Amino acid sequence: MNKLIIRLLPFIIPFLTTIIVCKYLLAPNIAVARTTNVDNASRNSTEYLFRHNLFHSPDDFLKGNTLSELGRYYVKVPFRRRPMSSNQSLTYPVSRKVNQVDNYHGTEVADPYRWLEDPDSKETAAWVEAQNQLTFGYLNQIPYREKLKQRLTKLWDYEKYGIPFKEGSNYFYFKNDGLQNQSVLYTQKSLDTEANVLLDPNKLSADGTVALSGLSISDNGKFLAYGLSTSGSDWQEWKVRDIETGKDLDDNLKWIKFSGASWTNDNKGFFYSRYDEPNQKTKLEDVNYYQKLYYHRLGTPQSEDTLIYERRDQKEWGFSGKVTEDGRYLVISVWLGTDSRNLVFYKDLTQPDSNVIELINKFESDFSLVDSDGRVLYFRTDLEAPRGRVIAIDTKEPARANWREVIAQTPETLESVNIVNNLFVADYLKDARSQIKIFDINGKFVRDVELPGIGSVGGFGGKRTDTETFYSFTSFTAPGTIYRYDMITGKSKVFRQPQVDFKPDDYEVKQVFYTSKDGTRVPMFITHKKGIKLDGNNPTYLYAYGGFNVSLTPSFSVSNLVWMEMGGVYAMPSLRGGGEYGEDWHQAGMKQNKQNVFDDFIAAAEWLIANKYTKSTKLAIGGGSNGGLLVGTCMTQRPDLFGAALPAVGVMDMLRFHKFTIGWAWTAEYGSPDNPEDFKTLYAYSPLHNLKPGTAYPATLITTADHDDRVVPAHSFKFAAALQAAHKGSAPVLIRIETKAGHGAGKPTTKIIEEAADKWAFLTRVLDMKM
Repeated sequence: MNKLIIRLLPFIIPFLTTIIVCKYLLAPNIAVARTTNVDNASRNSTEYLFRHNLFHSPDDFLKGNTLSELGRYYVKVPFRRRPMSSNQSLTYPVSRKVNQVDNYHGTEVADPYRWLEDPDSKETAAWVEAQNQLTFGYLNQIPYREKLKQRLTKLWDYEKYGIPFKEGSNYFYFKNDGLQNQSVLYTQKSLDTEANVLLDPNKLSADGTVALSGLSISDNGKFLAYGLSTSGSDWQEWKVRDIETGKDLDDNLKWIKFSGASWTNDNKGFFYSRYDEPNQKTKLEDVNYYQKLYYHRLGTPQSEDTLIYERRDQKEWGFSGKVTEDGRYLVISVWLGTDSRNLVFYKDLTQPDSNVIELINKFESDFSLVDSDGRVLYFRTDLEAPRGRVIAIDTKEPARANWREVIAQTPETLESVNIVNNLFVADYLKDARSQIKIFDINGKFVRDVELPGIGSVGGFGGKRTDTETFYSFTSFTAPGTIYRYDMITGKSKVFRQPQVDFKPDDYEVKQVFYTSKDGTRVPMFITHKKGIKLDGNNPTYLYAYGGFNVSLTPSFSVSNLVWMEMGGVYAMPSLRGGGEYGEDWHQAGMKQNKQNVFDDFIAAAEWLIANKYTKSTKLAIGGGSNGGLLVGTCMTQRPDLFGAALPAVGVMDMLRFHKFTIGWAWTAEYGSPDNPEDFKTLYAYSPLHNLKPGTAYPATLITTADHDDRVVPAHSFKFAAALQAAHKGSAPVLIRIETKAGHGAGKPTTKIIEEAADKWAFLTRVLDMKM
């Protein structure tokens, strides 16, 4: 837990900087490393150095005031008029080591790159600049890189529609014309009338780095509350727009993170959650505690917002408030980090000054509000049902003995439930593929929704009185198509269908099952061009996540399509730790069981090799965030098994992850280094702490971003420094650092395309693909 340059100056300064560095600091015959992608790369450039006061002004650099600082990290990249070979040794930037040793329960652990945890220091900024010079110098010399970018851009250029939804008398939906950095929110009176732009995030910043990160529309369809995030940060600033006039009101709410907004039925205000104002200099690194739930009334300053609930005795508790459709209750979900278990409180909004009532006050299971029926609240829960069921709780008779089961657990995993047309619409997963079932309000099965094929479904939202709903269907070779579903007849009709410049029939998708180390049966999707030879020579990209109860299901990706066009195989297993088979599957891959996730991934690689899809030298692995941890761990445990590794925004330091921003919340998933038993498990697989000097590691391209305030960039910085120091061999180990970007959400199209082009270009080189 994602932009063009605002001014001309950041283009000029990096160019002049590079010339001066090359002339005065670097040895003769060196290539000019690409320090730009300044606004589209991951995290650094000379612009970054200026923003962090390494260079106070362009004149400072020209006067030589900072040459000694940057000079410590200069990179000698031999100049080549012909392409650089994949096995040519690189000279890596010097990463200074410090004598930092910590004692964990009697075990001393060195942390020589602790200084890289400070993203604002001059030394870190100079190190970042040097790393990006090396990385882009390498990428610039790959001949096919520009063609990849062109092909990605061409394929990306198609209209993309979001699922329509209705509030009041208006319909709303998102649309991207093709290459817009951010999708645009439209509104229309009916599906047959002309749509009007309600909010265009592309106009909020010149480079697309301001993204719409949350929205909520009042019940009467007159007001839009929306949250904005800058440069990929989790911090949000919320505003309110008059939908009729398209003008913003004076309302402005700050210091919001991990929160939505839920309107009261009188349309006079909404509930939201926020933190206290952080330290401006360290807000991207500081931990986040003591979230509070507020009510904001339109037309009043944030300072006058009403505090609804807080717990000064529980600094780690977070609060999510949702008003039931009938407006009677504010239902408060109390969360503790990333633990799937939660508490449920409620407040009767029909009674002035009513107290918050604790309905479920023990962290034992997940309870997700579906909606209410008078005084009865419906929840999707995994209580005594790890694959999920629906229960009803009467607020006047809340004792557990009175809880009523409405929809029983099935062999499939119940992901979510909505009520539309007074019917339950239940979204299930069967072997990581979507199934939709309809039940009446008493839980009696009505029908299955016939879907176009094997894939993933989203949508099916609406009100209890709506007779229509919309959903999207996508698969590996099927771009997201929007369907309109008649809740009375049970018929689906295509509403919006994208047109992408490729032939789906040229590709095939299959699902296989393989056996992991302990005998567990694990599913894996495999997609590729039809007619490939199973001779062990196919370049293969193995991607997974494996954590936090997240389910990986089939979806369309332009980036993956380009990979397959080049003859690549795309493989995606559903590892333990995910939610594909319910809470038992999740728990089998968390805390003390985390090694199961890595074993599942390694077994997937071995299966692909044994079945002649590929071989080690042609096999690349990838994953982001928790998936970046997965890649980092597997490449340290089995460096011989992979030809390349692409860990993105990964959690690499498992002994200090809980000390930054929201990292403490992950202890529910990983365990805590402060606990002696958890420490043993974490230390045993932590990527940063399991690099062995003198080992030949796979070719590696680490990616991260300078505004990532979820998985702070220090994880990737320290791992890159340690990997470059430990690595023995000619395979390149590089780090690509994006500027003005965060963990991934809201990343502009231009940055996504450039990063994808660099990723595939890197693999064409290191996997020796014949283009």
